[in-house]
Amino acid sequence: MAGCWHNSGMCSTPSQVLNAVASATQLSNPSRSVTLDGASNFRDLGGYTGTNGRPLKWRKLFRSDHLGDLTPADIARLSALGLTRVCDFRGKNERETHPCALPGPQVHALSIEPTVVQALQDFAQRNKGINEADAVRLMQQTYRAFVTDNSPRFAELFQHLLQDGSPLVFHCTAGKDRTGFAAAILLGALGVQRDAIVGDYMLTNDLYKPPEMVAGGAPPQVRAAVRRVQPDYLQASLDVVEADFGGLDKYLHKAMGLGAAERKRLDELFLET
Repeated sequence: MAGCWHNSGMCSTPSQVLNAVASATQLSNPSRSVTLDGASNFRDLGGYTGTNGRPLKWRKLFRSDHLGDLTPADIARLSALGLTRVCDFRGKNERETHPCALPGPQVHALSIEPTVVQALQDFAQRNKGINEADAVRLMQQTYRAFVTDNSPRFAELFQHLLQDGSPLVFHCTAGKDRTGFAAAILLGALGVQRDAIVGDYMLTNDLYKPPEMVAGGAPPQVRAAVRRVQPDYLQASLDVVEADFGGLDKYLHKAMGLGAAERKRLDELFLET
């Protein structure tokens, strides 16, 4: 894959982030964001430049927030995309509370239980309060756990992707953290450059419309730190990838089961020729 992930830091300065977001939002036709009434963060991963300069195919790979509040008009629009598979990273209670409303596609549960809100509440009780820096540390801890504790669930996503090139959407509740990490390593596996990966990750802040969050009466800065994405959250997970595996390529091989043959098949399925 392109060497952008190796020995280089995540975009972190304001200008770098703005440039990355600008790059990600240079939309072709079809547009990246799919406008829905019942989900605000549904978008296409097509068009990004991948391995050997080959762009990702449009209308094949999608990421989203949960699909439990879709309207009839939403269902009609998504059905027109030809989706055949839904990979759901939500935990058991999340799935039962807002089951997928999209008929037709096969739904695969890749369960990663949510931890952030409970961690915030536990921390606040132990320490009689919580501030923005505490919230950021808890978010970074959550992202590290994606690598240390939840890699098998992300590996399941790749197994579904390798089956065929039919349209697939993967999501969690907000489509920002579990989904954000999944999108980052998927784009990396397809050779997308780091700045574009960060730009795609940061688009959540422009698109996602979060519901009111119960977080133990946390101050606004704490709620904002949890509701939004930040480059240093994603970087926390990638630091573990580097420290524990020696880089993304080795992580994809050892933890995701992607050898040379599997990487080639992903390219064949999801990159333009």
